[in-house]
Amino acid sequence: MTFETPHIRVQDLNLYYGANHALKNISIDIPDKKVTSFIGPSGCGKTTLLKTFNRLHDSSLEVKVEGKVLLDGEDIYAKGVDVTAIRKKMGLLSQRPFPLPMSIYDNIAYGPRIHGERDRHKLDHLVEQYLKDVALWDEVKDRLKAPASRLSIGQQQRLCLARGLAVEPEIILGDEPTSALDPVSTQKIEELFLQLKEKYTIVLVTHILRQARRVSDYCAFVYMGEIVEFAPTEQLLLDPKEKLTKDYVRGFLS
Repeated sequence: MTFETPHIRVQDLNLYYGANHALKNISIDIPDKKVTSFIGPSGCGKTTLLKTFNRLHDSSLEVKVEGKVLLDGEDIYAKGVDVTAIRKKMGLLSQRPFPLPMSIYDNIAYGPRIHGERDRHKLDHLVEQYLKDVALWDEVKDRLKAPASRLSIGQQQRLCLARGLAVEPEIILGDEPTSALDPVSTQKIEELFLQLKEKYTIVLVTHILRQARRVSDYCAFVYMGEIVEFAPTEQLLLDPKEKLTKDYVRGFLS
């Protein structure tokens, strides 16, 4: 499936961990301001693919990447690319939240300060704005100087999302971002994704097919390092074309 102006375009992507061919000839267009989910069994390459979008594999000397990942038409693996600028365009939510060891306020203000913002009134406005964007402001507005570690794990995950939004990314990447959360917190995060896609492109890794159906516009089924099928979510989950996809969504693949 191709889109006229994809936000991310992957072309003939191959990734190797040493001799292990982890991603094989991946080509996919990720549409702008939609939610796209990668589904598939554990160890199939979903998270590996997600990490290629902000070059999180760069720290590993064993990793070799071939092919192109185009962000707004620019190949992020081309020589001379500013990796910091690429990563600034993408907020990442991990499986477990990792708030910075500082106050709730300073967690949100950290990114804008790194990028040069010093005006206290502007920082106050940004902290309030992004905490409101993740539906956390009313819960924490009277304890902004309290350590972020005192928040519940669900609140910490929303705080980490707000911290990512505060550097004004274009894309939100989520690596099973609700896997450590209770059902109520999971619902809040899912509702946020549905709201945030009005402003951001969202790419999720999830092993929960019901979640993919609730929040995604498009789904890609990843298996053994390859994209088997990519389609609108309802079509892929209810009327898949490929036998491997049919087997997976019916629970036959572990």
